[in-house]
Amino acid sequence: MSSVLTQRPAGPAAPATGPRPAPPRRTRLLALPESRWALAALVLFLLALPPYLLGAPAWLWGTLFAATYATGGWEPGWEGLKALRDKTLDVDLLMVVAALGAASIGQVLDGALLIVIFATSGALEAVATARTADSVRGLLDLAPPAATRLLADGTEETVDAARLAPGDVVLVRPGERVGADGRVTHGASEIDQATVTGEPLPVAKQVGDEVFAGTVNGTGTLRVRVERDPSDSVIARIVRMVEEASETKAPTQLFIEKIEQRYSIGMVVATLAVFGVPLAFGDTLQAALLRAMTFMIVASPCAVVLSTMPPLLSAIANAGRHGVLAKSAVVMERLGHVDTVALDKTGTLTEGTPRVTDLRPLRGSGLDGAALLALAASAEHPSEHPLARAVVAAARERGLPLPEAGEFSSAPGQGVTATVGGHTVQVGAPSRLLPDAADAPHRAVVAELEEAGRTAVAVLRDGAAVGVLGIADRLRPDAVATVAALTALTGRAPVLLTGDNERAARRLAAEAGITEVRAGLLPEDKVAAVRAWEAEGRRVLMVGDGVNDAPALAAAYSGIAMGRAGSDLALETADAVVVRDELAAVPAAVRLSRAARRLVLQNLAVAGTFIAVLVAWDLIGTLPLPLGVAGHEGSTVIVGLNGLRLLREAAWPRTDGDHA
Repeated sequence: MSSVLTQRPAGPAAPATGPRPAPPRRTRLLALPESRWALAALVLFLLALPPYLLGAPAWLWGTLFAATYATGGWEPGWEGLKALRDKTLDVDLLMVVAALGAASIGQVLDGALLIVIFATSGALEAVATARTADSVRGLLDLAPPAATRLLADGTEETVDAARLAPGDVVLVRPGERVGADGRVTHGASEIDQATVTGEPLPVAKQVGDEVFAGTVNGTGTLRVRVERDPSDSVIARIVRMVEEASETKAPTQLFIEKIEQRYSIGMVVATLAVFGVPLAFGDTLQAALLRAMTFMIVASPCAVVLSTMPPLLSAIANAGRHGVLAKSAVVMERLGHVDTVALDKTGTLTEGTPRVTDLRPLRGSGLDGAALLALAASAEHPSEHPLARAVVAAARERGLPLPEAGEFSSAPGQGVTATVGGHTVQVGAPSRLLPDAADAPHRAVVAELEEAGRTAVAVLRDGAAVGVLGIADRLRPDAVATVAALTALTGRAPVLLTGDNERAARRLAAEAGITEVRAGLLPEDKVAAVRAWEAEGRRVLMVGDGVNDAPALAAAYSGIAMGRAGSDLALETADAVVVRDELAAVPAAVRLSRAARRLVLQNLAVAGTFIAVLVAWDLIGTLPLPLGVAGHEGSTVIVGLNGLRLLREAAWPRTDGDHA
């Protein structure tokens, strides 16, 4: 059987601030025929089980089991026959034959269970494939469908954004999404480009600055000269990278198919030999057939299948109770193999929300920290800018009174001006509001804050500087413990991959205990870093939350998305999602996966021993059919119960930062 959910879905996302696009259309579970057939097989099996176990008339449970075989087995059987026509022996066909063989000698329950297991796996794989296609298509919604193009005579026309060409000039009004990658030729504004770079704050843009398709304009109006064809925009390249990264999983799938092919051929040859050789030496037809069917049952991979699934499914259930959703058993297994961890910064290592970290009233202003914050918050109160919201939130947290502001105005890239208590108050960028004279009182304060990775915000009263605020994204409370735990698990410290600036990234990395930092990265740069490590033979775990992280999440050996503020694309592309937004859950999930892997190895040893002994008994001696069934079912029960141990609460690993 092909592995379950080896493909990872993807979906669109919105920037950290600004309006979110409509969610993508998703294929519903029961919209797929594979899901409907698998559900029908499961329901029929559950209906047949009670009358079978209670000794009801055979026509009752027999009819229900026959319907189970038909609904769950016809599709894999048909696909197996088509593969056989192409001279490929599919293990799905072998499982259907094994189920029918078991039924032919009275082991109807075993065969029906096998049918249900493989029908369900096929349905899950079909759902994953459909969700991938839906989500990747939905990512294109980030770029606006239309753009306002300026003609040579200065008039405007609305055109399909896909028809824009390099050299066109487009008008981007406040709140609109940029239609294509290009460069600003007129105007000034702030652009929320978290979808591309992951930066937590809007970036000031003026003439000569580059902008990207799908990013959100702030309060200013821009004219942008298109520099790339829409099919080659950063967003379009993200789509292609997600698709290409999904395709890179194919070699693993091909390896699995080769194993299945060899096993299938071996089983067919062995069963025919067990039937034909004794018959050639004078054994009776009935005896030879009974021996061959017994061989088919005891050599059946049911115990092997259950060797893997109960530990992994138990681990999935336990992780789910603690806020980690692994999308398949394959995902849970892969988490335990990672040996390198790459962390995004904004929204992953940090909380993703700017906060006031420093209050620096200037000497001679007559203000203390609280008064400075109240003055700035009063002026910023009418503003919708993220920095303004951070200042107002800080004042409210401290319970400071905020006098009403009048005559409010805002200038993109500069700040706000308002009248507070009879004074004209300005709050904004020091480079725009304050002089750069070497002896300016604010200069040392601003330099100190910026050196520490803060965003400096100047506060002026009646034209005179009275203080500077420091604003920064805050490290998650469990970040330090998580980094330490991941370092202990993999033998090397995690690496920070971020689109943010080098100074801010290194400051946060030092606080978290990370030494290797790669900053200023676009999505393709993150993918390049991940692929370079994997080319060295590493198995990379990527942890992120934004659209800009999605290609790296898809390209990595395994990917985990932070769920609370994570983009739809990151959530769908990642293998697992941390729903409760606790970073400490990441190393806990890796530890749980490794525990599941140990149980899988134990179960495979048990299952392999039972199969080897029973097959040898059947070939060398005479294995009674009831004893063969008992041995087969006994091994299945043993490995199943062993795997269920991971359902216990005590099986969830604890870390210093884990407060689940």
